[in-house]
Amino acid sequence: MAILPIASVTKIIRSVGAERVGDDASKALAGVLEEYGQKISAEAVKLARHAGRKTVKDVDIRLALERQ
Repeated sequence: MAILPIASVTKIIRSVGAERVGDDASKALAGVLEEYGQKISAEAVKLARHAGRKTVKDVDIRLALERQ
């Protein structure tokens, strides 16, 4: 089940210059973005817990990105 709206993913592709975007391309990118986002989020949760927090903050996301 897709979490990201396909229309938003299509806008991302168009924002870099695509004139037309196939639904299959938007769905494929949405899948990749969701998978990557879940990996980053899981790492950020670990970092927040390690810091003794329940709340994931932007610093956790940024550090998780650096660690990937």
